[in-house]
Amino acid sequence: MGEYAGLGEVSGKTVLVRSDLNVPLDGTTITDDGRIRASVPTIKALADAGARVVVTAHLGRPKGAPEPAYSLGPVAARLGELLGQEVAFATDTVGDSAKETVAALADGQVAVLENVRFNPGETSKDDAERGAFADQLVALTGPDGAFVSDGFGVVHRKQASVYDVAQRLPHAMGGLVAAEIDVLRRLTVKPERPYVVVLGGSKVSDKLGVIDNLLGKADKLLIGGGMVFTFLAAEGHEVGKSLLEEDQLDTCRDYLRRAREAGVELVLPSDIIVDTEFPSGDRTPAPGSVPSSEIPADSLGLDIGPESAASYARALSDARTVFWNGPMGVFEVDAFAAGTKAVAEALTRVSAAGGLTVVGGGDSAAAVRKLGFDEDAFGHISTGGGASLEYLEGKELPGITVLES
Repeated sequence: MGEYAGLGEVSGKTVLVRSDLNVPLDGTTITDDGRIRASVPTIKALADAGARVVVTAHLGRPKGAPEPAYSLGPVAARLGELLGQEVAFATDTVGDSAKETVAALADGQVAVLENVRFNPGETSKDDAERGAFADQLVALTGPDGAFVSDGFGVVHRKQASVYDVAQRLPHAMGGLVAAEIDVLRRLTVKPERPYVVVLGGSKVSDKLGVIDNLLGKADKLLIGGGMVFTFLAAEGHEVGKSLLEEDQLDTCRDYLRRAREAGVELVLPSDIIVDTEFPSGDRTPAPGSVPSSEIPADSLGLDIGPESAASYARALSDARTVFWNGPMGVFEVDAFAAGTKAVAEALTRVSAAGGLTVVGGGDSAAAVRKLGFDEDAFGHISTGGGASLEYLEGKELPGITVLES
């Protein structure tokens, strides 16, 4: 056989795969390997087809130079465990180690190059600098090289290993990226109704585009997380020491007005879990629940309250399509995780009833895993929060459009 969808025969060829291996680390310990596990099927399919697989990826935000804290070494080791075979690791991106590591690969073997963001060409705004780095990556593959784009978390970035490499090699969409795009199309093209969008996270400003676009498409918009306090302040409520983006107050008022005019149910929490300090160190949280219109001046909101958690679950109960991006509170701390857990549980019930549930990557996906949910209980857990949001905003994703050219 030796074939891979979209590329044909790959046996004996060197295939460059852009994966998303940007996982959280505590020192050298991976605390959530979800993105690595999501990358395995495409890498395994290529290796099984006889390709010599060279994986490129980034970790964190190094400034174009090597930083040991962001090395992909631990990730390569975990990838090998998941693949059930040894994975070679190059200690640079396109230098001597990369060249020697790739040259030593036999058919069906896998190598991981060091963090591509250790090279300034990866994220350069200068086309020539970015292209020069892409040329060096392409040179590693030899005359019969090919490229598979499977890092959905970066397809909204015009970066060398995502965009420029695809212009230089025969290319195909990896299974993970194809699955992500298929699901997102189901959210934007004639979604089954009722269609409910749940948005959380810290800032309204991070979600402006997606709120703009979905106000005309969703039936209900449930708001939680830190961003809720700017909406509450826009309604004239005291929010105490809660996170507040004063420069977005008029925007939130406009969203509330537009939702009313469009017949979209924009739901804010009726009660809030508060504390006098943000959780940190060894301090034991002392949370209390207050009406969302009565947050004390010396307190800050850290989760939606129990009444809101129940009403959000009810609002989701008859949904046929749900997109969720952003936790309802500081889910990393048990005392402020109940709202996020209630939303996740409600999504599993929608899935069980045959509806489509999409967890939009980032902190939402991390919350699902931290809170102990079975990932199979959700329709789809995205690996790319930012890319998902930009797609739902209606933006063009450079890493996708280049594959279609």
